[in-house]
Order: sequence, then structure tokens, then C-alpha cells
Amino acid sequence: MFQDISIEKLNELRGKNEITVIDVRSPSEYAESTIPGSINIPFFTDEERAEIGTLYKQVSIQTAKERGLEIMSAKLPAFVKKFAEIQGNKAVFCWRGGMRSRTTATVLSLMGIHVYRLDGGYRAYRRWVVETLGTMEFPPEVYVLHGYTGTGKTEILRALKNKGYPVIDLEGLAGHRGSIFGEIGLRSHNQKTFDALLLEELLRYRHEPFILIEAESKRIGKVILPEFLIDKKEKGTHILLDAATDLRVRNIINDYRPTEHAEQSLQAFRQIQSRIHTPVAQEIETCLLSGNYERAVELLLAYYYDPRYAHTVSSYGEEFQKLEPISFDTLEQAVPLVEEHIRKLSSRNRLNRQEQPGA
Repeated sequence: MFQDISIEKLNELRGKNEITVIDVRSPSEYAESTIPGSINIPFFTDEERAEIGTLYKQVSIQTAKERGLEIMSAKLPAFVKKFAEIQGNKAVFCWRGGMRSRTTATVLSLMGIHVYRLDGGYRAYRRWVVETLGTMEFPPEVYVLHGYTGTGKTEILRALKNKGYPVIDLEGLAGHRGSIFGEIGLRSHNQKTFDALLLEELLRYRHEPFILIEAESKRIGKVILPEFLIDKKEKGTHILLDAATDLRVRNIINDYRPTEHAEQSLQAFRQIQSRIHTPVAQEIETCLLSGNYERAVELLLAYYYDPRYAHTVSSYGEEFQKLEPISFDTLEQAVPLVEEHIRKLSSRNRLNRQEQPGA
């Protein structure tokens, strides 16, 4: 027979890459939210699940079960074969650890394929995520990258992560760039998915001396940052980046690719059009319609994003105003400059900790 596995044990095995986690819920349930890294082998398709649900509510539980058995019997050989092809430890889960995962684990056991079943299913996992984010202590210091829109903060952070630095890419986890244009070309994540991905990163870096993040507002697209991380960000060590307008324009064009997303870019602009001085707004719209995206971005920076950023940083206090910016002409030049700054910050902070009483 199969064995139930707890969230804690499952996470331990996941952390060591010693188990494959399989979501047997329908494709739409899986797409909406799942355990990070899991694969989807659905017990029922979305249409089959809807049919059975209707029978359950409108006819009887027994009728729904019989229809479910009829559907599953026809595709059982292919279903079992998919599991047989997966090597090593396996764990299955459904919504509550109920019928779908129990039936899957039982059938596979009868076929000589051992799998674990997650106790409590996805609902238990989601509860664990929420409780952990709500109560966790996160010791690492937070280094926060600031800079005007288009400075290349996200690209610099990703380059640093590729070099082994402890970076948490909040925009990447949210599937959103954090502006009115932020979802263009991306698939925005919901709060459940973001929380799960964020917790994975926080647990990965909880023993590091520091992490690097971008200066984000409380909300990124559809998701909201946990309060403790906002507090850590506000009390963190701030790094200010500075780049010329022409580089910022190129960065934005390269990132958002407006030629591939012309209609989305225009519709996003129209959501903020009324906040920009009318003659300038008209010129931006004309540029977007004619494909003159460089000029449109220049105007958006000068008359919308830069004033908003200046207003935001004015509330950061005197210490922030005294920061010496890291200036650069290219993103390739920026990465080693930021690395050198991080080394100096880490050395200074290490000395400060050593000088503290009881250190």
C-alpha cells in the first residue's frame, strides 16, 4: 500500500532533489496554483471534472463515482504508464488528499509502483506557505537596488544571480514588471503562485549574510509582498544606480519589445494618458501608433515615470538623499561596479557586527 507523507518530509526530499512531485488535479487547477517544481498528470481533464461535479451536485454521489470510474477505466493503462516512466521517489497530491490522489496511489501500488500521497493535499501545502510567511524570521540583511525606470535593475540582478549572488527576483516571481506596462509579454502570477515561489527563495537564502532585491512597491501586478519583507526592504542597505536616458530607453525597448506588442503597449498607455499633460500625451500616442517607440519612451520617462520616481524617493529621508549613485554607460559595465560596491558594503557591515556588544 501507499504511504502518506507530511509537508515537512516532502520539503526535505524536494530540497535534496530526491523526489518527483506530481499534481493529479485537472490542468486548470494546476495552472492556477501548484507546488513549485511539480509536474501535472491529471486524473480528470477539466471537462471530465466539470461533468462529474455536476452529477455530484444534481444527481447523486454514487452516480458521480460510477461516472468517474467509467472515465478513468478507459484511460488507466496510459495513466499508469506515465508514472512508470518516472524514476525514483514519487509523491502525488490533489486538492485535499482525497479521492483523486488516494485512488492514484492505490492503483499504482497494485501495479507495483510505489508513490507517497501528500497528507492534506494542496490545501495543506497552501496553509503551510501562508503560516510560514506569516511567522518566519529572515536574518539576512537586504541590499536594495534603486534607480529610475529603465536603469536595468532587473537585468543587473539576474546577471548577479547567474554569478552566484543571493538574488530574489521579485518581478520574475510575480510575472510582472511592476508598472502599468508590466504585464506586456508576460504571464502574471496570482498570489498563491507568488507566495509559493517567494517562500522557496527565502528558505534557499535564509542562511546567507545578505540578499539582493529590487526596490519594489508593496504591490507588483496582482500580488502583494509580505509585511516582513517590506519592513526588511525599508530598513535595508540601499544602492542607487544611475544611467543616461539613451541607455534607459534602449533597455526598455529591449525588455518590452513594443514592436511585438504594439496593441498591448497602446492600451496600457491609454490607462495613464489622462495623467500626462495633454499635448505630450497626444505626441506619445502618435508615436505609439506610428511605431516611433524610442521617442514615445523618452516622453514617458520625462513626463510620467521620472517625476513619479522623484516624488517617491523624496520620502526616503536624508540618508537616502546622500547616497552616491553608481553611474555606468552599459549594463556590462554596471555589473562589476555593483559587485565592487557589494563587497565594500559586506565588509563594512561585517565590521559593524563585530563591534557590537556581545558579538
